[in-house]
Amino acid sequence: MHRTAVQKAYKGWGMEGLVAKWYASLTLRSINDFKDLAKRVAAELPPTARVLEVAPGPGYFAVELARLGSFRITGLDISNTFVDIAQRNASKAGVTVEFRHGDASAMPFADGSFDFVLCRAAFKNFTRPQQALQEMERVLDIGGCAWVIDLRGDASQESVAQAVKEMRLGPVNTLLTKLTFRFMLLKRAYTKQEFEQFLNHTRFGAKEIRESLTALELCLSK
Repeated sequence: MHRTAVQKAYKGWGMEGLVAKWYASLTLRSINDFKDLAKRVAAELPPTARVLEVAPGPGYFAVELARLGSFRITGLDISNTFVDIAQRNASKAGVTVEFRHGDASAMPFADGSFDFVLCRAAFKNFTRPQQALQEMERVLDIGGCAWVIDLRGDASQESVAQAVKEMRLGPVNTLLTKLTFRFMLLKRAYTKQEFEQFLNHTRFGAKEIRESLTALELCLSK
């Protein structure tokens, strides 16, 4: 029987403790990717834009964006460990970002609280993905934009292997990362068609899904 995207949703545990710390150290190796994304986003925003990053993890993107302007940035993560790590990273960088603990499917923000919402590499981990997208739309102000960037569920093993190679990890982390992609992340990730199912139940105005070999980028506006 065909399963819908909602039925496929991840039902496991979130990242806490040593696992979160391992992930933070691993993704720090890709800091240039966070810097490049921050530059892309900053170029699209007015000087004092209200920005929400959903599931910021260690907070690398939010910190890099804060370096580029007077944006009012908030990060919301289900992991207490990540909130602590992100707060320390922002303090160490000397920038102001508010990191809060909370659920992406029931955000503790009023309607229209933000001008821009980003969710990068986390959507596949949400237990209630449909509600998470609806919440992103709810907290977005009129005229605002939301970007969801994540692994595509139909990415080939070859393209994933190349992406891991470009991370330039050591042999142990290379092996662990390949296994994580193969047996965990690809099974959780959504295809373009599954994202379209989700979007059919939101009130976003313009909806565009951009594709690359390993990722999908949803550009949504209200």
